Amino acid sequence: MELEQWERRFKEYLEQHFPQDDKAHDLAHFSRVWNTAQKIMQLSQADELTVLTACYFHDVVNLPKNHPERHLASTLAAKETLRILATRFPDYPVAAYPAVAHAIAAHSFSAGITPETLEAKIVQDADRLESLGAIGLARVFHVSGQLGRGLFHAEDPLALHRPLDDVHYTFDHFQTKLLTLADTMQTEMGRQMAAYNIDYLVTFMSKLCAELKGEYYQLDGETLERFRISR
Repeated sequence: MELEQWERRFKEYLEQHFPQDDKAHDLAHFSRVWNTAQKIMQLSQADELTVLTACYFHDVVNLPKNHPERHLASTLAAKETLRILATRFPDYPVAAYPAVAHAIAAHSFSAGITPETLEAKIVQDADRLESLGAIGLARVFHVSGQLGRGLFHAEDPLALHRPLDDVHYTFDHFQTKLLTLADTMQTEMGRQMAAYNIDYLVTFMSKLCAELKGEYYQLDGETLERFRISR
């Protein structure tokens, strides 16, 4: 069966059985991760069906960011995916089950599972790239709004004189996680894409800091210098 047919079947299943209320982890997110994965695995020897499947089902079990068992979500998603494949897609190749399960389990930042296969590395990079660039910027404030987190510390937005606290301040999350993602990328293409999109986030950070200083027509040079990735 062609990849396009599998993708169509996966979408039809998820539209009918997967709740779409979390707009940061909905079917559109799955599709974007798959599109990014395709760019990353160009000219590679990765198994495309494994990557496709993992991209569409990696968040089929998705616990809130502040859930005490958040780190278990990807492992639960891997198990649930195998159940879905066995019951809803009996013609799916059973031989691919272990690779699909590993790619899903290893995608999560909080799980801390090292990706051991090329497919798992591609899926992990593709999913993490969703946290960067313009889409990442939109998603981080969307999720933080759901969690009731504030935008930023009014007096010290960059936490220069206080501990970082992304439980209370969304802007702190840029430093605690988002700006570190380039170093976690598993593929060369993923690293290049991450560095470029982190620069976009740094530009946003510098604009916000400039506005807080009353400078509305320029960027904050100190912020750019402090956080810009050298490539």
